[in-house]
Amino acid sequence: MPPPAVTYQLRVVLRGTSPPIWRRILVSPSMTLARLHDVLQVVMGWDDCHLHMFVKGERRFSPPDPWGNDWTPPGMPRDLDERKCRVRHLLEREKEWFDYEYDFGDSWSHRITLQKILPRDPKQRLPACISGKRRCPPEDSGGSWLFQEKLEIRDDPDHEDHEWISEWMGEDFDAEAFSVRDVNERLRYMFR
Repeated sequence: MPPPAVTYQLRVVLRGTSPPIWRRILVSPSMTLARLHDVLQVVMGWDDCHLHMFVKGERRFSPPDPWGNDWTPPGMPRDLDERKCRVRHLLEREKEWFDYEYDFGDSWSHRITLQKILPRDPKQRLPACISGKRRCPPEDSGGSWLFQEKLEIRDDPDHEDHEWISEWMGEDFDAEAFSVRDVNERLRYMFR
């Protein structure tokens, strides 16, 4: 008898942010890490303009080099192909986790935790975002620590860098804004 169909409820937290920036998403455990990367870009609000990798213990998963370079420095483990690994290969039990690193310069580190294994609801469209808090930082904002500093400068009109930081972030940047509906519309468009 085949195992029952299930859905994974994952919690994604952008590490180093305070208060935390997080999302709760539903995905199929058979989703590849390559597709999970696409989902994470949408639900977090990134622009997919930097390199990324998934890390579970000593194993690293990334896209294959588009130029076919398989060279790895001596003594370093070779990254595994994210297109050949499924979420269920890394998460089998609730509370297990792995990391997703995006933009190696800014070093945005996300902790992805399997919160619940749910019975598959045939009416639930996957992937889906079911909750979250706070807007993702703008691309190239320097990582969690520098992003927090830029928010403080933007909120302090007496700071010498207030004007240019406010202009750089944009007048409409609201660090507390997040819309599940908007995210799910983008997911539906991507996974139609």
